[in-house]
Amino acid sequence: MFQYHCLNPIASVGLDLFSDAYKKVDQIEEAEAVLVRSAAMHDMELPGRLAAVARAGAGVNNIPLDKCAEQGIVVFNTPGANANGVKELVIAAMLYASRDLMGGIEWCNENQNDENIAKTAEKQKKNFAGTEISGKKLGVIGLGAIGVLVANAATHLGMEVLGYDPYISVNAAWSLSRSVRHISNVEDIYRECDYITIHVPLLDSTRKMINAEAIALMKPTAIVLNFARDLLVDEEAMVDALAAGKLKKYVSDFPNPTTVGAKGCIVTPHLGASTAESEDNCAIMAVREVRDYMENGNIVHSVNFPDCSMGACMTAGRIGILHRNAKGMLSHFTTILGDAGINIDEMANKAKGDYAYALIDVDTAIGADVIEKLSATEGVLRVRKIK
Repeated sequence: MFQYHCLNPIASVGLDLFSDAYKKVDQIEEAEAVLVRSAAMHDMELPGRLAAVARAGAGVNNIPLDKCAEQGIVVFNTPGANANGVKELVIAAMLYASRDLMGGIEWCNENQNDENIAKTAEKQKKNFAGTEISGKKLGVIGLGAIGVLVANAATHLGMEVLGYDPYISVNAAWSLSRSVRHISNVEDIYRECDYITIHVPLLDSTRKMINAEAIALMKPTAIVLNFARDLLVDEEAMVDALAAGKLKKYVSDFPNPTTVGAKGCIVTPHLGASTAESEDNCAIMAVREVRDYMENGNIVHSVNFPDCSMGACMTAGRIGILHRNAKGMLSHFTTILGDAGINIDEMANKAKGDYAYALIDVDTAIGADVIEKLSATEGVLRVRKIK
């Protein structure tokens, strides 16, 4: 029986995918797997039995990845599960930033008691006039699951789309519309585009990548949209540029004291993935990832260990070994198994940065003494007997 705990409410359509072999527990201390959305885990004491954490969403800033890796805890996320919800909000943001829809709505509410509001509106509507997005240039920085959807949708709205991603995946490249112009210098987007939307992960290399220097290259009529992470933009520099009239608008889905209420800033309360469909999709993907790891030892969509999958085990036994990415590790594992008279039927070993994962199918049952020897090997973080 596997035990799991939810740190946040998780959509029932996902939890219903757990079989009778799983039991939901009220305390994290009792859990082998945890599902989480936004709960902060950095200061939590992680129990020794915890094997997996699944984030029902893409961002993992609330999870201590290195701490989990050192304890042999695999952290999963659900890339692409909320992509359509975010895409639709980005498209909406371009429209409401261009047409002053909110200013017009606010005027109507303020004048709700005016019996002649229809006639008055005809005189006032020029104050809320805007521009159309058709025919304008959109720059998409980051062509992952969300960026590709935004880029493709924008082409259907008549926009000229420039896409930038030096690390674009094969799948994303195949999914990208041929109408999108893939460029190699992000500064071309800063200089040319009327709208700029960013969809990259928050890394040391991307932190505040839209800074004062980047903003200085932009058109004074440009609109910048950020539905990825607030720290991707130097928001102090952004607010200064807006106040000086060097940019038209900054639309962010991440409210904070710097941007809320500032001139030219339109801020929404982190609504990107807040749709019933996105929450369902994230829950479904997270549960499937947990089940595949707990039952088969397969890692798919991990953020702190390499992906490694061998399907369902068809042999007498399977073990998964989370270890440091160091020389000679596999030879230690094979020697221990060989000395125990265990023949390896199939093996996969993948590495990601400082960490690696070995998945080994064998033709005889694996005893507790073998697991103990493997666990005692220097550099091994955790050994799981899958079958």
